[in-house]
Formats: sequence, structure tokens, C-alpha cells
Amino acid sequence: MRFSRRGKIVFFLSLGVVLAGIAVFVGFGWIILNWQEGVKVLLGIIFFGAIVTGLILNTSFLVREIRKNEQHDSFINAVTHELKTPIASIRLHLQTLQRRHLEEEQQRDFYRLMLEDTDRLMNTVEQVLKAGKASGPKGARVDVNFAGLVEQCVESARTSHHLSPAALRYESALNGSGAEVTGDPEDLRTAVSNILENAVKYSGGKVDVSVLLRLEEEKRLVLRVQDRGVGIPATELKTIFRRFYRVPSRALSHVRGTGLGLFLVRTIAKRHGGRVFAQSAGEGHGATVTLELPRKAS
Repeated sequence: MRFSRRGKIVFFLSLGVVLAGIAVFVGFGWIILNWQEGVKVLLGIIFFGAIVTGLILNTSFLVREIRKNEQHDSFINAVTHELKTPIASIRLHLQTLQRRHLEEEQQRDFYRLMLEDTDRLMNTVEQVLKAGKASGPKGARVDVNFAGLVEQCVESARTSHHLSPAALRYESALNGSGAEVTGDPEDLRTAVSNILENAVKYSGGKVDVSVLLRLEEEKRLVLRVQDRGVGIPATELKTIFRRFYRVPSRALSHVRGTGLGLFLVRTIAKRHGGRVFAQSAGEGHGATVTLELPRKAS
């Protein structure tokens, strides 16, 4: 399927180039034959330019639409998998509880696993809903202790992924002061949680993530999350923040997700007057995601 879509992109690009070449040939030929008739030449140049511009715009539009369709298909497949897998797991555990008499300890394990699958379902639904609201009106703006919010998100990530403080380390250089931003606390929590979730998911077999919060130039709060996992190819450092986008790598095929996490981070950062960017030395060398937000004016 991927090959056929790429084939379509190549076809439309080639068609656009060929048509543009024909237009150039015909246009210049006509101009050369009528170069002594000024008005006709001027009209010919305008007409020729309009044709070439139309061909370029049409080809660009077709290519963008093909890419959007591919991204939407990838998103639907990812969401379907994210919904189907925990539902199948919950169903299997319920059928086992219904048909077999289990010891109390086994029952507790089953209930725990079903609750984890339920949390996974809820997270997927929330991601989709938040992505749908990303272009909507801004939420309520209040003063937020960003250092405290980040610390809560780190603790939550440790708990949900059963990590030790050494595996997910948090350090703040703010000493509990000057760490306030103005914004929507739920949006900011979503952004920080998604960055941490990505760092853990793409850490590979061993989670080793460091989180640093500091103040730069007395104006910006900078959150830097660094992992030592699979890394990001240089060509993907900007595209990973697009809606539905996931890095096309066989090594990452086992990592589940909807392709919405970093898109939400970028959207939330922009809505709060900040920015987010990624750095990586390449595949296998880990990655660093940096979120910058304007500090609340004192």
C-alpha cells in the first residue's frame, strides 16, 4: 500500500514536470515565432505563466492530498490497534474469570491488568479528543507553578511505567521560585506528559531518561527531556511534530501510538507563546525534546 501511494506521488510529480516542459516548449516557440508583435508576445507570456503556475499548484495540491490520505490511514490503523488490543485483553480476562475458578491472588492480578487496559483505552480516547480540540478556543488562563506540574507528571510517569527514580530522573534549577507560567494547566499537563511518555516508549530495552527544568535569560522556562533510546534520523526532527506522523522504521514498529502526542505538544506550546523542538545525533543515539515557555512576568 505504501509503495502504491509513493508511486502515485511520483506519477503526479512526473506528469506535472512533463506538462510544464510541454508548456515551456510551446510557450517559448510561440514567443519566438511572434516576437515582432509586442502585444501578442506580452499576452502569450502572461498566458504561459498562468498555465505553468496552474500546473505547479495542481501538482502540489495532489501530492499534499495523497500524503494527507496516507497519514489519515496510518492514524486510523494506529487508533484501531490501540482500541482493539486492550479490548481483546479485557474480554479474554473476563472470559477466564467467568469460566474458571481462580485463586484470590490471580483474580487481583486479572483486575489489575484489566484496569491497566482500561487506562490505555482512556488515554487513546483522550488523545483523539484533545487533537480534535487543538484548533478550538483557548481554555482558561491561570497562573501555573510549572515546576510543581512537571514534578507531578514525572511521578505519574514513574508510577504508570513502574520506573525507579534512577530510571526517570528529575532536576530543577529553580529552587522552587520563579517557575510560574500563565496558561491552561490541563493543556500544560498534557504537553509534559506526552513528552515524558515518548521518552519512555522510545528508550528501548532500558529506560534512562533525565528531565531538567531551568530558567533562561530570566524570561523563558526550559524543560529538557533526554533519553538514550532509539534516536531520531536528522530528516525526521521536524516532521515528528506533524499530526498523525510516525517515524517509518521497522525498529519502531512494535511501539504503539496514534501519532498525536508530539503534535499536541507543539500545538499547546504555540498556544502558550512557546515552542518545542527535538535534537538527536541519529538512530541509536537517543533524543532530546525541549519545551520552552514564557515565564510569567513578575
